[in-house]
Amino acid sequence: MRQAVSARNAAKPIGPYSPAIRAGNLLFLSGQVAFDPSTGALVDGDISAQTDQVMRNIGALLEAAGTDFGHVVRTTVFLADMGEFAKMNEVYARYVVDPPPARSTVQVARLPRDARVEIDAKIAAGYFAGDHPRDDRAGTIGRGLHE
Repeated sequence: MRQAVSARNAAKPIGPYSPAIRAGNLLFLSGQVAFDPSTGALVDGDISAQTDQVMRNIGALLEAAGTDFGHVVRTTVFLADMGEFAKMNEVYARYVVDPPPARSTVQVARLPRDARVEIDAKIAAGYFAGDHPRDDRAGTIGRGLHE
C-alpha cells in the first residue's frame, strides 16, 4: 500500500508528484530543492544556503513521517556545478548521522527554477508515526499533498 506524506513546513510540489511516498517500511522522498515553504520561492544565496534549505525540507518530511536522518539509507545529490561539491558537502555533513547514507552525486545541465542543488532520499524504518502500538504521534501520512 502506498501513502503520500507531506509536511506544512516543507516545500510544496511544483508538479504532479508527491513530496514523499511511504510503501511499507520504506519512505521515498522526491528530489527537494531550496524552496522556502512559506513563500514557495527559491531561497536567495549560494550553494551553502540552498543546501541548508534542502536539508531542512528533507528534515520536515522525515519528521512528518515519524522518522529522522538516522534512518536515511541512500541519497542522490544533483548539482548544477560540480565545482560547488565541497561547499554542498560541508552543509550536508551537518545533517546526516553516522554511518552516513550511501550517496551518488552528479552534475546536471539544469535544475528546476535554476536551483543549484537537488537531493532525493530513500529511508528504511521499522515504524513510522502512528504505526507502533505505543506511538501516539500524529503524523501527516496519507493526508494529502496540500495541507
